[in-house]
Amino acid sequence: MPSFHPMLPPLQVQQWFNTTPLTLADLHGRVILLHVFQMLCPACVSHGIPQAKQVRRLFPADQVAVIGLHSVFEHHAAMQPDALSAFLHEYRIDWPVAVDQPNPHGPIPLSMQALHLQGTPSTLLIDRQGRLRLHHFGHLDDLQLGAQLGYLLQEANVQQTADATDAHGHTQGCTPTGCKAP
Repeated sequence: MPSFHPMLPPLQVQQWFNTTPLTLADLHGRVILLHVFQMLCPACVSHGIPQAKQVRRLFPADQVAVIGLHSVFEHHAAMQPDALSAFLHEYRIDWPVAVDQPNPHGPIPLSMQALHLQGTPSTLLIDRQGRLRLHHFGHLDDLQLGAQLGYLLQEANVQQTADATDAHGHTQGCTPTGCKAP
């Protein structure tokens, strides 16, 4: 896994679909897969969106949150929120999707710019503490993504076990002769 990164800036969102407005901080305690896409991006439709669907299906929602960020930097007229709503329905995307705030000074939307994204699809993994742990542009292999998600989930379990260990190295409630139920 890459080294730890600082906290992400907040998403600058024009509109949310499939949820009430939320922030990444609202999801603190879960690993977050932030899938950045455009509905007219061929790699997003053929790989990125199916991959996000698979993560949503395979990992418990209380452990891994899947969030979409529709970040339009081209074909602005064709990718308005009404068209995105139909797209989300057609592709059966039921996880929260944010519409990136347009930039009044250029084609690159505000969240895309703040997150230093190169384009779409982009995959960002955020750990349970809100730190950016993966920032990937383009096709990301399913096995690589699964391994990184597993690592982040296991890392949290190791930390929880360490937090529950006393000064003698015993897990709370446990001694060398056995573990008592709470």
